[in-house]
Amino acid sequence: MRVPLSWLREYVDLPPTETGRDVQAKLVAVGLEVETVEQIGAGLKGPLVVGKVLTIEELEGFKKPIRFCTVDVGSANGTGEPQEIVCGARNFAVGDKVVVVLPGAVLPGDFAIAARKTYGRTSHGMICSTDELGMGDDGTHGIIVLPPEHEVGTDAIELLELVDEVLDIAVTPDRGYCLSMRGVARETAIAYGLPLRDPALLDVPAPNAYGYPVKVSDPIGCDRFTARTVVGLQPEARSPIWMQRRLQKAGMRPISLAVDVTNYVMLELGQPLHAYDRTRIDGPIGVRRAEQGEKLTTLDGTVRVLDAADLVITDNRGPIGLAGVMGGANTEIADASEDAHTTEVVIEAAHFDAISIARTARRHKLASEASKRFERGVDPQAAAAAAQRTVDLLVLLAGGTAEAGVTEVSAPSGPRTITMAADHPDKVAGVAYGRETVVRRLQEVGCDAYGQDELLVTAPSWRPDLNEPNDLAEEVIRLEGYENLPSTLPTPPSGRGLTDRQRLHRRVGRALAGAGYVEALNYPFTGEAVLDQLGLEADDARRRTVKLVNPLSDEEPSLRTTLLPGLLGALRRNDGRGSHDLALFETGLVFRPTGQETKPVRLPVDRRPSDEEIATLDAALPRQPRRAAVVLAGAREQAGWWGKGRPADWADSVEAARTIAREAGVDLTVRADQHAPWHPGRCAALYVTVDGEETLFGHAGELHPRVIKELHLPERTCAMEVELDVLEQAADGALQAPRISTFPVATQDVALVVGQDVPAADVERALREGAGELLESLRLFDVFTGEQIGGGRKSLAYALRFRAADRTLTVDEASAARDAAVALAAERTGAVLRGA
Repeated sequence: MRVPLSWLREYVDLPPTETGRDVQAKLVAVGLEVETVEQIGAGLKGPLVVGKVLTIEELEGFKKPIRFCTVDVGSANGTGEPQEIVCGARNFAVGDKVVVVLPGAVLPGDFAIAARKTYGRTSHGMICSTDELGMGDDGTHGIIVLPPEHEVGTDAIELLELVDEVLDIAVTPDRGYCLSMRGVARETAIAYGLPLRDPALLDVPAPNAYGYPVKVSDPIGCDRFTARTVVGLQPEARSPIWMQRRLQKAGMRPISLAVDVTNYVMLELGQPLHAYDRTRIDGPIGVRRAEQGEKLTTLDGTVRVLDAADLVITDNRGPIGLAGVMGGANTEIADASEDAHTTEVVIEAAHFDAISIARTARRHKLASEASKRFERGVDPQAAAAAAQRTVDLLVLLAGGTAEAGVTEVSAPSGPRTITMAADHPDKVAGVAYGRETVVRRLQEVGCDAYGQDELLVTAPSWRPDLNEPNDLAEEVIRLEGYENLPSTLPTPPSGRGLTDRQRLHRRVGRALAGAGYVEALNYPFTGEAVLDQLGLEADDARRRTVKLVNPLSDEEPSLRTTLLPGLLGALRRNDGRGSHDLALFETGLVFRPTGQETKPVRLPVDRRPSDEEIATLDAALPRQPRRAAVVLAGAREQAGWWGKGRPADWADSVEAARTIAREAGVDLTVRADQHAPWHPGRCAALYVTVDGEETLFGHAGELHPRVIKELHLPERTCAMEVELDVLEQAADGALQAPRISTFPVATQDVALVVGQDVPAADVERALREGAGELLESLRLFDVFTGEQIGGGRKSLAYALRFRAADRTLTVDEASAARDAAVALAAERTGAVLRGA
């Protein structure tokens, strides 16, 4: 809601020295979110005056039409002589009143005006458009043409109200009454302790039988409908400048007098209105639910197929408006530029059900100023006053005549009363306000409060959000000032810290960051398209997803079953923006339905759910394992004076998995595998030991070329994904720090020749087991294939480090351990010492 300060002063006598910033601070203190204060006309400096066009000479020989004009600006130029001005606009004629800026003036944006030669003539100033003065859109996109009654030489800065401050307020859903000047003025009056001049306090005639006939068939959807008629409107009547400027400052475009008046009253009182051309209405106005499949062309020119839940305004022909959202084109007000201009209007001021309007607006993707107010709650008692205010303005500004008929259809309703203990706000806030303060604050917001220890409070009609004692307590607390609430820090229980699971997850994140990976946080949503791009088989468990009822995007309606799509998307975006050497990681939950989930129960809100109810809710949830994943592309080691560098490859993704496993003190077993979306020849299955059995931990390797092409990824992109819950199960309690021996190490190298199809992991496992307790570490440092060792075979060279904790090993002891390791490897894998 945009609130011009000059308009706000009409209802509250603010001190003259108060600026927009001062009012912002006061409103924020009482709970309104004032986001910005816009300084309209900042830097504007005159002379800026009303001028009358005397002559227009068309200049020839230029690529666009150029006019040389003389304009009477009175004595504003100091000489009284006509002002010569060059202008390219064509929406004005001789005799028109225009806005002229003279040399020496400064327009918004620090645009200084001076006499200058252009198109072969000297232009002494400029004839202004709305854009040049920062006024906003008036629909003309041309020069401002003023009504003829304004005198030449009048100060246009004051006439057009070019200098002002506008408060931009973010109105929360429970404060719909603040989508009006009336509502904001009430809050301002309370904040300053000043009286309010309520614009809704008007003399309204009583309903009678002579008004325009209205039939409401759905009193739940429409509990109040007021109709008034004005005839004899002057087609040439235009909205006055003050009204146009207020609409522009509030963010609305002036259209025509009748439409501008309804918009102005809506902004003033918060009651949406609609004006129908009476000559285009066929019979009585009705309010009902639409028939399924009915069609209506709305004011924006769109043909809309209606739903049976939509509330519509009708006449004998059918729907003529989407109630509370937008009117229909077949009863649209015609302005003076059209042949069949409007001279008789029927004014609608109705109150519609908030939920119905909200659903209709979303169903048709048609948010309007009216629907925005109705869905937040409109004062039902303001309809008659808003209709009267509209009638008064049309009679005043368009020379119309108000017919005596007044139609008002309303469903019976009583006041909303709330019983509250007088000290309830004290208990909520922990502050002793006292009964007098509580009653005074409730009366300021429009409530009636009676009683002593127990108050009977009647909520005002414009506050549909006040329904229970806590709502009333919030009003008292916010008006007394949140900043005055005492601050008491809770005493945390001792002996509680991170769980082992949380510590492991943090260590994993720190270890990957230390290895050069950058964490990326992605949305947990996915769609079928990306699963197809990953090449997953139809029976792949990752295709069984949990679908959302209200997804943020129709393209990603499901919860993710793998972290890879989000990470690969982040890698693709970064690569496309010029970052080609990438290493990203993410840890987070994936959602794997088991098919055993039960239907969830609706938990109570008036008490703590029982343990059985919580267990039932947990049983309805899918399995949610926590996973970690990395993706790599480009250079893993940068080139420089220290060396050539190297690109990332599948081994780096496997090493990332080893880095994660080391944080849990778990040994990782790597075996070749084929698993989408990895390259079938460069995919590793990762295993850890859980309760004595090898358990699949995840996969790593280079992505399949087809996947890289489908997802538009860099060549040779690599990835790894593992399940941290399995790692937690494999961890054997707290990590044990390595024991450092003071005795020297004995190093033995061994090269074993095995078949090409023998996994290096099997050879390594046999060497470890055969070497026994003296083996400190084992490292594969070379893999060789060639004619020297024969076809179908490979040589694996290992460095074995032996060390004893209590003595220096002899050469014989180290050699014996090595020979035992080789012997066991030969027995299990057929390994032969190279050169033997």
